[in-house]
Amino acid sequence: MNGITASTAPWYASRATGIVSLLLFTAVMALGILVNRQGRLPGLPRFAVTNLHRNLSLLAVIFLAIHIVTAVMDSFVSIPLISAVVPFTSGYETFWLGIGAVSLDIMLALIITSLVRGRLNRKVWKAVHWLAYASWPIAFAHSIGSSTDLQHGLLLILALACAAVVAAALAWRIASVAREVPRAQRVSALLNRPAPRPRGSGRPAPPRDRITVP
Repeated sequence: MNGITASTAPWYASRATGIVSLLLFTAVMALGILVNRQGRLPGLPRFAVTNLHRNLSLLAVIFLAIHIVTAVMDSFVSIPLISAVVPFTSGYETFWLGIGAVSLDIMLALIITSLVRGRLNRKVWKAVHWLAYASWPIAFAHSIGSSTDLQHGLLLILALACAAVVAAALAWRIASVAREVPRAQRVSALLNRPAPRPRGSGRPAPPRDRITVP
């Protein structure tokens, strides 16, 4: 190995930032799954969870941007910048770079709708943000398919660990929701149960002519 030179620096930078992006987006995805409906995590206040999620997302986007720019700058392959946002337009690794562009487009949609959230219908905003669950596995497939570094050795173990983290977070969330359903049913049944009658309210009043005065 001749080491890093001016011509190979973009190659190394692209792969390094790609791996860091995968780690950061895995953390963002897992955190988003674990947060409950009130926007909280056990042991953390809501503002701390919000700030953590926002800062991790911002950092992930920064590394992703560096990953894309350095991949385009790499002189060993020809990747036009337009291929980063228009899927399946690259002559190099068309499929794997294409699904990477799909994942990026979903992320851009999430960012844009978050910035204009106050002007969007809540149902539209939630529908777009449900796409986040599709973005991560697509990006994961892109990482494995386009990088030979992640297909063997320690980096493959790292990639599988990322998948395990997301799967564990998803399993925990599903189990948590399943536990909440019977509780919600019990509360609904309790609220819908007719109020008990006061004692004696069901007894007919005695006829007036039968009432005697001692």
